[in-house]
Amino acid sequence: MQTQTSGFYDTGLTPSPETLPASPPPGLAAALAGRLVVVGGGNMARALLGGALAGADAALLARVRVVERSEDTRTALARDLGVTVLPDLSELPAAAPELDASDTVLWAVKPQGFAAAAAELPPGFAAPALHVSVMAGVTLARLAQATGAAALVRTMPNTPALVGQGMTGLFAAPAVSAAQRNSVQALLKSTGELLWVEAEGDLDSVTAVSGSGPAYVFLLMEAMMAAGRDMGLPAAAARQLVLQTLAGATALARASEVDPAVLRARVTSPGGTTHAAISHMLDGGLPALVQAALHKARERSQELGQA
Repeated sequence: MQTQTSGFYDTGLTPSPETLPASPPPGLAAALAGRLVVVGGGNMARALLGGALAGADAALLARVRVVERSEDTRTALARDLGVTVLPDLSELPAAAPELDASDTVLWAVKPQGFAAAAAELPPGFAAPALHVSVMAGVTLARLAQATGAAALVRTMPNTPALVGQGMTGLFAAPAVSAAQRNSVQALLKSTGELLWVEAEGDLDSVTAVSGSGPAYVFLLMEAMMAAGRDMGLPAAAARQLVLQTLAGATALARASEVDPAVLRARVTSPGGTTHAAISHMLDGGLPALVQAALHKARERSQELGQA
């Protein structure tokens, strides 16, 4: 199966302790009524667990099991987080008696490895548990078929989750209770903002807007930095100017109640420098190009979900 490229699997970024909270999110220990099994110990799992379990007491840590094939990663997870780490799911029954409705399984493996990983579970072993997926393109139907579970939540995070500034869309199957939704929110809230959608198909739109969105912003950064260098600015200066400009513009938009189009108009004086640049972008069809690109991303997400 082909997979989406909007994920966080090969960023090369290890979550920094400075970006993670000093204590577990409020209510995490209570919201996770049972045990937590995390399948996959890569970047996203480390970011999520690092935030969710920072400052956790021994009782909470004792309820966590992580399954990770890489020996080096297992060693790092056990050392840094203080949790029990297993080499594969076949060892889970010995480390955690049969899972029940109070337990949560978080699937954080690469999408193409999901079927093989799920096949290691004994039949029915994890079916009663809540299953949460951060795997791009793996539908609820595939999750249900592989796990036998009915309580399923599918999520679409993005790479800024690695520094606690992510945007995650979530969709829950009908069998997921309000308490289980709260458990998912408590588990994921350290990664950034969360948004529940009303239909699973909406996650394709979430993928197009926010899942793939950081790449669009990075492309804009590239172009602006290159222009700065072309105009004689040192590379470090161009980088600083661009990063802070985008961060400041985002902060201003968040703090304002008006539409971004209004904010743009306020800084676009007729005949001025901004007007010259914006007019060139509009003449080149930039808004239509961006909108068409996002529709392409959604179409591709839909195709991959059906593969």
